[in-house]
Amino acid sequence: MTGTVFDLAVVGAGPAGLSAAVVAAETGLRVALIDAGSQTGGQYWRHPDEDHLDAFPQPEDTGHHHWGHYRDLRDRLRRQIAAGRVDHRGGRQVWRTDRPGDAADFVLRTTAVAGRDGASPDDRAVRAHRVVLAPGAYDRQLPVPGWTLPGVMAAGGVQAMLKANQVRAGRRAVVAGTGPFLLSVAAGLARAGVEVVAVCEANALSRWAATPVRALQEPGKLLEGVGYAATFVRGRIPLRTRTVVTRIAGEGRVSHVTIGRVDAAGRVRPGSERTVEADLVALGWGFTPQLELVVGAGARTRVDVDGSLVAVVDADQRTSVPGIYAAGEATGIGGAVQSCAEGELAALAAAVDAGFGVPSARARALRRRIARGRRFAVGMHRASPVPAAWSTWLEDDTLVCRCEEVPVSAVRRTVGDLAADDARDVRVTARPGMGMCQGRVCGFALSCLVSEQTGRSTAAADLEPLVRRPVGTPIRVADLAALAPVAAPVAPAAPDDAIAPAGVAPADLAASGKESS
Repeated sequence: MTGTVFDLAVVGAGPAGLSAAVVAAETGLRVALIDAGSQTGGQYWRHPDEDHLDAFPQPEDTGHHHWGHYRDLRDRLRRQIAAGRVDHRGGRQVWRTDRPGDAADFVLRTTAVAGRDGASPDDRAVRAHRVVLAPGAYDRQLPVPGWTLPGVMAAGGVQAMLKANQVRAGRRAVVAGTGPFLLSVAAGLARAGVEVVAVCEANALSRWAATPVRALQEPGKLLEGVGYAATFVRGRIPLRTRTVVTRIAGEGRVSHVTIGRVDAAGRVRPGSERTVEADLVALGWGFTPQLELVVGAGARTRVDVDGSLVAVVDADQRTSVPGIYAAGEATGIGGAVQSCAEGELAALAAAVDAGFGVPSARARALRRRIARGRRFAVGMHRASPVPAAWSTWLEDDTLVCRCEEVPVSAVRRTVGDLAADDARDVRVTARPGMGMCQGRVCGFALSCLVSEQTGRSTAAADLEPLVRRPVGTPIRVADLAALAPVAAPVAPAAPDDAIAPAGVAPADLAASGKESS
């Protein structure tokens, strides 16, 4: 394999990855920045095509938070690109990370996101001494009767359409699930002229009072909340707490939504259900980190406070695999400000490991900032959990897996009648999570349903098989055919009575990673 060997490859150009690439280049590292988007910003700073930005309302006027910080990072990145210290490869996805043989370098296999891959076979792979994984996250979804109807969308997808194209996904919307993100989506829809008929928060706001100190760790979040409250008052948007969507109905697309009050466990209160008219339902139950590359690289993981599988990192964002760092939502859902700090710290750690001098005071300040953000995130997750009894909203024919059309009854039958005792067994037997999305949409719900029936709490060992795969993202057969062979070192023949040494597992870090409390 030919081509440049970069000091650092950064995967993802959202808040974490963009921060990592800029800071690493500014310390003197030669950086490759690889991202699926054609322009930087990720999902959080998604915005219209910058070549035609004048034709749209300015992002700072459409609900983009910290837009000034993004513009600063973008301008600094452009300077580093012009100086030849950053190679930005937009519109490409990393589908596998390898370390051939005993080589010190990593090889990141990439593919074009859309269209025919115009890169040569050699240029499709990126070789680097070190790697920062900042893949971000996607919307966590829970099934509900009728959720496969057109007009039902992930809350993040609704917001992405608004941010990138100023397109409204409907005229009358119900926003439902749990967590502060619902407020952002509802406020954005209202500003765009959509009638938000209800915001259904499954939990009581009083849960925040259980962790007041944690809530105060991020005063900026409180100010954002005040802004949302003002939008709700102006738009007369009803915020209904301890309320969930129990059924979605319509002929050909959404037309009616049934909502109901729930108790603390999430069981619907008898007689509380009522139906409202809507043509858009935005569902959001938090976020799930994208860990395909992290798990594929062999890095250690753990289950976070919110039930998500996350990467284990030390105090400087190093994973258990030497040379690989993780930053942003991959280490725990914490928001954009937290992700920026983690990306910057990962870059400084990579620079130190490469022998570059960096300001130790800056690293200490970032560690304190990250610890504070983590305390807030724990409080947020505890205030906005997925209700324990959410499965009581389901009916036997409710689809858990949309790709393979697997209903709840099939999952329960596989556990109860066929003695499948973990999500992986159910997956290979009944096929939930075996379709195009490979469990990205249904994986969390599947693991919860299996845990509920078996009585076992979900552990990292249960979730890892759902994201462990040799190909991290859908690719073309041509990508496999174009792989350049990488010669592995040939070991001398051993005597017949010799025992081949076992493979050496990645060394465990002395630190246990981010704490959950």
